[in-house]
Amino acid sequence: MIKGISFLRPAGSAAVYDRLSSFFSALGFTPGKGWEEESSRGAAFLAPLGNLEFVDGQFPSTADVLVEVTALDAVHQATETWLRAQGGEDAVARLSPITDTHWKSCIFTVEPEPGFAFSFWAWADPLKGRPVAVEGDLSAEGMKFAVVVARWNAVITERLLEGALDALLRSGAKRTDIQVVRVPGAWEIPAAARTVANLGKVDALITLGCLLRGETAHYEAIYNEVSRGIGQSQQETGIPHSFGVLTCETLEQALNRAGIKAGNKGFEAAVAAIEMVSLRRKLAEGGAA
Repeated sequence: MIKGISFLRPAGSAAVYDRLSSFFSALGFTPGKGWEEESSRGAAFLAPLGNLEFVDGQFPSTADVLVEVTALDAVHQATETWLRAQGGEDAVARLSPITDTHWKSCIFTVEPEPGFAFSFWAWADPLKGRPVAVEGDLSAEGMKFAVVVARWNAVITERLLEGALDALLRSGAKRTDIQVVRVPGAWEIPAAARTVANLGKVDALITLGCLLRGETAHYEAIYNEVSRGIGQSQQETGIPHSFGVLTCETLEQALNRAGIKAGNKGFEAAVAAIEMVSLRRKLAEGGAA
């Protein structure tokens, strides 16, 4: 049976071979299984989909190798950057601007090496050819949440809690629909989360805690059980549990993830919970948007 399609192009010289290989690597192509023998070598590049197409009627003004992409502007910019690094403005002259086509798409053509032309294109409608995804919305109106937060490392967990509450309230949740459950430490989070989930009174749980490595293996033992317990509670109860338990090497790293530099993971966990509740409801209704 047919397995794939390969287009073989003679490079002409080792230098051209190396530059073409560099070009396709720079654009993010997945390297395939090439070969290297005494008489020749080959560099393969793979794409998720290959087509052999025949045209009857108006033929598109393109190179004979067309590469469909999802972010044409980004590919054009990456191509220009590569060309400029290789040969300056003279090389950039071998890159065409992005133009519209008669087949409702946008396209540009480039010659990374003179005589080797490739066209990159994308549909003008970004959703064309893609399955319509079912995604959750970020409105928490009418949803009920429980936030299970550890008191241990409170300087961190209180910041995470503030971030989670901020996300929920900003997204339309009512204060009366948010239950905060405090537990001694991260180890106790799974048990509390399972108890709340089994009551069936909330749409999602947000788990918040902080584990710092320290000098013993205690950190790994606690983290493995906490993550396993939260995941198991979610799977067995069917109620979304978002994971906001930090696992950091130092207090400084934890502070950075609690709103200092790298965003607030409590806020992010709450947003994930909102989206999962919305998605769960849509799937239960048959995937309606």
